Order: sequence, then structure tokens, then C-alpha cells
Amino acid sequence: MKRRQFLKAAALGSTALTLGSCAVPAGKLNSKSARRANLLFVFADQLGYTRCGYAGDKKARTPNFDKLASQGVNFRNAVSNMPVCAAFRASLLTGKYPTSTGMVINELRMRTDHECFGHVLTRSGYQTAYIGKWHLYANELGNHFDPKNSFVPPGPDRLGFDGYWAAYNFHHNYYKAYYHTDSLKKIFYGDDVYEPDAQTDMMIDFISRVSESDEPFAAFLSYGTPHDPWSADNVPEKYREMFESVSLPNPSNYKDQNDKYADAWGRLDPGQRKNLETWRRNYYAMTANLDWNIGRLLNAIDKAGLAENTIVVFTSDHGEMFGAHGRRAKNIFYEEAARIPFLIRWPKKIPAGFVSDACLSTVDVMPTVLSLMGLKVPETAEGMDLSRCALGRKGPEPQAAFLQNTGACAAWENGHEWRALRDKQYTYAIYRVDKSELLFDNENDPYQMINLAAEAGHAATMERFRKMLAAKMESLNDKFEQCTWYKDNWTDGNRNIIRGAKG
Repeated sequence: MKRRQFLKAAALGSTALTLGSCAVPAGKLNSKSARRANLLFVFADQLGYTRCGYAGDKKARTPNFDKLASQGVNFRNAVSNMPVCAAFRASLLTGKYPTSTGMVINELRMRTDHECFGHVLTRSGYQTAYIGKWHLYANELGNHFDPKNSFVPPGPDRLGFDGYWAAYNFHHNYYKAYYHTDSLKKIFYGDDVYEPDAQTDMMIDFISRVSESDEPFAAFLSYGTPHDPWSADNVPEKYREMFESVSLPNPSNYKDQNDKYADAWGRLDPGQRKNLETWRRNYYAMTANLDWNIGRLLNAIDKAGLAENTIVVFTSDHGEMFGAHGRRAKNIFYEEAARIPFLIRWPKKIPAGFVSDACLSTVDVMPTVLSLMGLKVPETAEGMDLSRCALGRKGPEPQAAFLQNTGACAAWENGHEWRALRDKQYTYAIYRVDKSELLFDNENDPYQMINLAAEAGHAATMERFRKMLAAKMESLNDKFEQCTWYKDNWTDGNRNIIRGAKG
């Protein structure tokens, strides 16, 4: 079924675009909506900061990302506190670090007694929507297509998103893709429908409908791209052709040997190494398609006359290593994995083209956005409100972003744990397994090829970071446990359901 045919059928009666509890009568935008800011929060999966045109990548084709950066604020030092899908999403929705949410590896089911982004929005009278990947309801490693794992039932497990729901827990098949609304039934877009295109259409339709209501909207769109698999059949031919002759060789920090600290997801076999350039081409193609869809969303908001009253946020959960430092995937403190785009547009409120160098990280996102909206930040949030920075004003900032890794990507496996700090110049990191320390000067060594940790000239910097790290970990009661400690102490017999994290 073609994408437009799918949308027409949905509008005529399928559950695909039914607004459920968010259904609203026809009418015109009233003064109440005009006074309260709407929110459109969009995030990609595995898009690194340095893969965007506005960040300096001349091979990226991201005119809409670049335009969005020129219309609002670019937090150029934004990072993911733990560069893994589920850990990021848990921190995003709670404002808490992984050692507080309990989402210490992928494929876990999150506790439901945290005070979350969705709870605040719903309680404040916002019409909510969540479209796309959820990844907070796993119950086993693999078997993602079984509805018992892909369907997130209405109620507490949706963490406050009680309005329109068109989501799935996890998959990265962008053709023949599906989602759920309020039942186990899978709703397919159609064999030749590209998932991000259909999700964008659904979000545009949602915004069009609820913008006529008495209440403002808060809509989250979680794209799966440009996450692998980067196969030819997982990206539209039009975008693949844009990059088929583009040279995307290994970077200067590429290593032929696997990083000894990498888990199974982070290691590369010889065949994968041969495919790296092809992977990059398809990754850039997915990113170009993602950029096109972001442009459609922004155009829809602008044409509806909602731009001045809608806060638009764009970010990503983490980046991708592609062989840098002998690693693939994410789950590491290096720039390619940890540094992410973070853009906010709010015309006439946020200065256009402003660049903030504040050390924003995932836990700061909810406090910052809720504050911009004039909503109360939950007292349980561990992040900092950086709304003043977004508005171009002076205000408190973190000394550095605190990053954690609590295990292998999706397994209870010890030996990969680390902690790190990233300030405006340096990245400091330490591994648990052997207490090995690293220090990189990101300004003068952007590819992080020179470890300064043992150099006498940086002894004072090392001591400063050690003290800062110890204080931060103590404030969070982070004991730097090994991965299996969380399995033994925070699960109740089912290895993938978190019960022991802080509420």
C-alpha cells in the first residue's frame, strides 16, 4: 500500500490515526491555546552531532537541520549520559541518570513509579502524542516482533503519555514496519511505505487535528533512523543514490584492532570492516531522508500558523562509532558516540542562530524544556534547568556533563563499565575493570587520539576531574558497581524487569 493510500484509509476508519482520548471537536484555535506553548519533540536514533551539516560535516545533506539551527539555539556541547537507546530514553523522560532509573542495559522493562515528562504534560492539560520507538518495555533479549514485547499496554507503562499512541517497543525494519495503538494488533504501513515518512504524515495529521482544540499539544516523535541495519533494502533508493559515489573513508582515528573494552555489540569482524564505507553511505542516506521529514514537520507547523507558539526540539539518543577507536555502535564516551545534536526553536523567544556552549546532557532536557513551557519540574529530576542558556541569558550551568556506562549494550556482562566527565574542553574517563584513565583535549584533539592522562603537564587537570567525579558519584549514590550487581539486586527473578531502582 502506498503511503498516501495508507493515510487516506486511516483517515476513513482504521485505528491508525484515531486520536482516542485526544479526540477533539472541529473549531478554530482559541486564545487559551495561543497563550500556552505547544511542544513538538523529535528525536532520531544513532545520529551523532558531527554527522550534521550545521556541525561542519560537508558531506551531510541536512538543509533542514541546518535551517533549524539557524532559527533557534544549538547546544554544541550536548551529550548522551549513557549512549545506549533504552538508557537515554529513561533519562530523557525522568531527568535521572541510569543508576537512578535502573535502565542500566538495553532490553529491560522500566519501573513505572518515576515522575516523568508525560505525567507533567498530561497533568498540565496537554494533549499528548507518542509516535515511534519506545524501547522501555522489553522483557527478553530478542523476540522483538512478538506482540507481548512490541505492544506497550495503556496505563502506567506508558509513563504518562495517555493520549494518542502509535508506537512499538523496538524494531529497525523501516519497510514492512508496524506499530500498535491500544491493542496487540499490529498496524502495518504497507510493504513499500518507508516508516519515517509515514510517521511524519501521522504527526502532521495529529498536529492539524489537535491544534483546533481548546488545549495545547505536546507531541513526541521517536524515529528509528539512522540506526542500523544499513542495508540497501532498508533505505529508499532515491536517498541511496545520493551517496552511492560519495567517498566516506575511515576517519583518522580508525583502528584495525578492536577496542579491548568493547562488548560484542562494539566489536567488528573482518567482513564488517570491509562494509564500513557502504554502511556510512546508507547511514548518510537515512539521515538525508530524516532531514527531509524534519523539513515537512517544520513546514506544517509554519503553514498552520503555530510556529510562534510551538517549541520545537530536535535531538538524538547517541551517535555511531563506525570503526573509530576500534569500535562500532555506541555505549562509549568517545565523541562519535556520546555527542549529540540538540536544537530548540521558539520564534521571538529563543534568539535565532544562537550557539550555547553549556554542557547539556540527557538529564537536563526535561527540566530545561518544562521550564521553557512554564511547567513545574519534578523535584526528583537530577538534571539542571538550562532554559536561561536556551534563551541566550546567563545562568547556572553544569561544570561538566557526567556520563555513565553500567554494562554491555544488552547483556548482564561485566568488564565494560566506565564513568566519564565532559566539560567545554576535556573528556575524562575511567574504566572500572582496571582503573585505566583517559584524558582528551577535545578542542585541540577533536578525534581524541592523544591520551593526556599520564602527562605531568596535566596532573592538575586530572586531579580536578577525579575530585569532580567522586563528588558527582557520591551525590547520586553511584557506587560504580559491576553490571551483574544490578541484575542481582534490582530484578525480582525476571532478568529484564527492573524493580530495585530509585522511584
